[in-house]
Amino acid sequence: MTRIILASTSPFRKMLLKNAGVHFETESADIDERAVEEAAGGSGVSPEDMATILAEAKANDVAARYPEALVIGADQTLSFREEILHKPADMDEARRRLLALSGKSHELNSAVVIARGDEVLWRHVSIARLTMRELSPEFVGRHLAEAGHEVLKSVGAYQLEGVGVQLFDKIEGDYFTIVGLPLLPLLAKLRELDAIHG
Repeated sequence: MTRIILASTSPFRKMLLKNAGVHFETESADIDERAVEEAAGGSGVSPEDMATILAEAKANDVAARYPEALVIGADQTLSFREEILHKPADMDEARRRLLALSGKSHELNSAVVIARGDEVLWRHVSIARLTMRELSPEFVGRHLAEAGHEVLKSVGAYQLEGVGVQLFDKIEGDYFTIVGLPLLPLLAKLRELDAIHG
C-alpha cells in the first residue's frame, strides 16, 4: 500500500483522516508561514491562493524528506473584509477577533495539496462562509472562559466542533472545510491515485 504522510500535527486534521479509515503517518512541516506569505506577495495574494501556497509549502517540505510517500499538506486562511487574519496570539486578541466578527460574515478557505518527491500532484481549495450572530462583550468573555486556550489554535478564535457553534447564525459550506481539511475531494483523489481502496 502507498505510504501516506500528513504534513501536519493538527489534532483536528488527524482526527478527520483517522475517522475516515485512512492509514497515514504524521510529520510536522518545518516552514515559517509568515515568511512564506511575505515571499508570495503578502496582501496582493487572494486568501484562497495564500491557503494553497501554504499547504503546498508544507507538503513540499515533508515530501523532500520522504520522496517515496504521498504527502498531504493543508492550510486554512480566514478572510474578512479583504484581509487575511491569522491565529490570535493571546486571549485578549481572541476577544477582539470575536467582537470584530460579531454580526458579520467571513470566509474560511481550506486548501489541501498532495505532493510526491519534488512534484505537486494535486491542489484543491474549498470555501465556507460563516455568519456570526450579534455577540455582546459579556457573552464573548463568558464564551472564551468556557472554551479556554484551545481557541488560540484557530484563525477565527473559535472551534465549531465545540462550544464555538453557539456563536453562529448561519453556515454555508461543509464541516470538513471549516475544520481545515476538505475531506471528500481529498479521499476522491487518494482513490484515483490508488493510495486507498476504492
